[in-house]
Amino acid sequence: MTHPLIPQILDLAAPVADRLNLELVGVVFQTNKKPPVLRVDVRNPKTNTSLTDCEAMSRALEEQLDAAQIVPGSYVLEISSPGVSRQLSSDREFVAFKGFPVRVKTYGPYEGQKEWCGCLQGRDEEAIYLNQKGKAIAIPRSLVAKVQLDEHRD
Repeated sequence: MTHPLIPQILDLAAPVADRLNLELVGVVFQTNKKPPVLRVDVRNPKTNTSLTDCEAMSRALEEQLDAAQIVPGSYVLEISSPGVSRQLSSDREFVAFKGFPVRVKTYGPYEGQKEWCGCLQGRDEEAIYLNQKGKAIAIPRSLVAKVQLDEHRD
């Protein structure tokens, strides 16, 4: 379940990332930790995301969060890059990673399998589309638990 502050944090973080020429990938607020951890994932769309990118985002976002006072009490702000094995969720990611190898996991078996590997062809309202060694596969979106970049495949 998404924390109720996430939309406000996204609204605050997106323009900060844009100013730094970074792409905001995701935000997670882990309130089960002491102190709570606010993790913001960013990506540099032009090159590998560097420590300098993360530091710049951390400083700029911390200033904005302190000024807005939307996160109550103390917390730890973590800025990181999601890495290659990350999960795809936004339409933008499905377009950006078209042709990349992915692993699709389903909630239950679909055509006898719970995990599918192939090259991402896209998605629409109905399905996630893969190319599996020249064979087109359409996995119904209602069955898809997650789609993740597959760093172990070429």
